[in-house]
Amino acid sequence: MKSLFLLCLMLGALPGFGENRQTPLAPVAPIALYTHFDQEPPQGVVEALHDELDSIMTPLGMEFEWRSLNNVKGNELSVELAVLTFKGRCDVAGLSPHAASNPGALGWTHVSDGAILPFSDVDCDRIRSFIQKDLLMVRTPDREEALGRAIGRVVAHELYHIFANTVHHGACGVAKAAYSVQELLSDEFHFEERESLALRGSKAYSALENAAHSSTSTSTSTTAPLQ
Repeated sequence: MKSLFLLCLMLGALPGFGENRQTPLAPVAPIALYTHFDQEPPQGVVEALHDELDSIMTPLGMEFEWRSLNNVKGNELSVELAVLTFKGRCDVAGLSPHAASNPGALGWTHVSDGAILPFSDVDCDRIRSFIQKDLLMVRTPDREEALGRAIGRVVAHELYHIFANTVHHGACGVAKAAYSVQELLSDEFHFEERESLALRGSKAYSALENAAHSSTSTSTSTTAPLQ
C-alpha cells in the first residue's frame, strides 16, 4: 500500500493522463514511461528492453521517452504517460537449470472500477524463473540482451492494455494472454493486425500526431520571413 501511495503521489506531480500540456516553444513531448526498479538492472538488460519496445511499438507510431520516477521534478512534458514498476531482479545472475512451468502472471496493469489506470507491474523474478532453463543455453555474453528482450515484450503487452484502453487480449502475437518461453526468446515478436489497429486508433497515438502537427505549425509560423 505504501509503494502504491508513493506512486500515486508522484503521478499527481506529472502531466495528467490523456492531457496535452505543450507550450508553443516546447519540442514535441513524447509518451513518457516513468520507471521504478526494485533493484537497478544491468545496462545490457536496460538497453535490450528499450530496443525491443522500440522495435515493437515504433512501427505503430508509438514513441517513448524513458524517465526514472526517482528524478521526477514535476515540470516534465508528455502527451501521454505510463508508470512501470519492475519487481524483483532484472539480471541474469544465479540462473538455475530448473524452469518454473507456471510462474504466475509475468505482468499486470491496474484497473479501478472498470477503468484502466496508467500503472503496470512487470515481475522480473517470474520472467527469469520461467525462461532461465533456456536462457542458460544462450551464450553468456548474449544473456542480458535475451532477458531484456523478454522483459520488453511483457512491457509492450501491458502498454497495449493502457493505450488501447482494453482488458481484452489478442489471439496471437504480443497481445495474447499467455506467452511460451520460445515467444519470449524468439528473434521477433509483434502485434497482430487487429491489435496494431487498436493502438493506431488510440488516444495516445492521436495525441502524438496532434503534438507533432502543432509543433510543425508553430515551427513554420515562427521561422517564416515577415513581409
